[in-house]
Amino acid sequence: MRNGTGLTHDPDLPAAPAGRYAALSRERLAAVVPELLLIGQLIDRSGMAWCISAFGRERMAQIAIEEWAAASPIYTRRMQRALGYAPEVPGKGDVPTIFKGLQLDIGAPPQFMDFRYTVHDRWHGEFHLDHCGALMDVEPMGDDYVRSMCHDIEDPTFDATAVATNPKAQVRPIHRPPRTPADRHPHCAWTVVIDESHPEARGIPLLADNERSRAATLELAPIDPADDGLADYSGPLLSDLDFAAFSHSALARIADEVCLQMHLLNRAFTLAVAERAADAGELLRIRRKQLVGIAGIAAERLARVLDLPDGAEGAARLLALHPILNPAAYVDADAGTDGIAVRPSPAHEDGAWISLCGPGWTAPLQAIVRAVDPHLAVEAAATGSGGEWRLTVVRRDEPAPEAGEVAVVRFSTGAGFTFEPRRSLPITPV
Repeated sequence: MRNGTGLTHDPDLPAAPAGRYAALSRERLAAVVPELLLIGQLIDRSGMAWCISAFGRERMAQIAIEEWAAASPIYTRRMQRALGYAPEVPGKGDVPTIFKGLQLDIGAPPQFMDFRYTVHDRWHGEFHLDHCGALMDVEPMGDDYVRSMCHDIEDPTFDATAVATNPKAQVRPIHRPPRTPADRHPHCAWTVVIDESHPEARGIPLLADNERSRAATLELAPIDPADDGLADYSGPLLSDLDFAAFSHSALARIADEVCLQMHLLNRAFTLAVAERAADAGELLRIRRKQLVGIAGIAAERLARVLDLPDGAEGAARLLALHPILNPAAYVDADAGTDGIAVRPSPAHEDGAWISLCGPGWTAPLQAIVRAVDPHLAVEAAATGSGGEWRLTVVRRDEPAPEAGEVAVVRFSTGAGFTFEPRRSLPITPV
């Protein structure tokens, strides 16, 4: 039997369990999914700051290229299969399929990276960005950083994303920053052309390594086609996705897939940094700083939309729904009213975020509970000889200061970005 990962499921084995996001209402999930997409984009606002400090701008750009090129082809195909818009013939997808993938990609979160699409026919299209949050973050750093992002990084990574759909696809700029004049709109514009005469694009070596990860092939609970609302994205390309139109089951699956996008991106980041770090100590230091920064900002954004209770119970619920601990099929953890019990899992095999945490280091978990109340703190203790441990939320008399790593990510306009209602209209060839 086929499942959402494109793998074959043995009917004699238990099906993948429903994820922790399935406990949320459909309305709440529709608000959480775009938050998760934006959180995934902000991973680099944390990680790349420390790469610049350690390696300089040019090597930071190379890390970013390898990071996205080793992750996006994997998670793009996963989302295609999960939502039923994968090409009938693998590798022979069209321009609308590429655009659908971008709408569900942490590299292009809705509105913050405001992609506007034009389809000329199945093999020719364009997109432009009415607003590019990433550009807003980088422009104050100067033209050299803008060129690194909009030229050095975008050229290979746009093609790497497109290759997941069709290796004959090419994404090429019409215009892009540095902006001339300085207030030019749209911020950039690109063509997407699929032509059999194009040379076939190929994945980078780190992609093959990431494809062997547990995250790449993880089985998740299938979408229930009988659930109220859309169960897939097999219909026409839409100008803006109305997440509220999807079923509860589909939204829970999308949320889990978006968290896997983050884990795949983080694993690729780790592989790319490992090739440049002086030693294991420097690699661990950069990984930890990246994690604390994104953990705190992600917690703040999620706390705003989750309607959490006060105190330890609210903090425990936030921990359970944070990307560090999701999807449930990847990170084995039980949430109680005052804490979390963690056990070895596929995420630990991959060296994912949760593998950095435990009784010896709780800084990112502290950054999460602080988003509920700065007086809250965490304590962790081993509960067995097999790597199990338990995290308990406690209250302190004095509020904890914001971690410096979180303050670094707050530099991004994405930290306080607000989504707005949008009409979802079909896009037809022009």
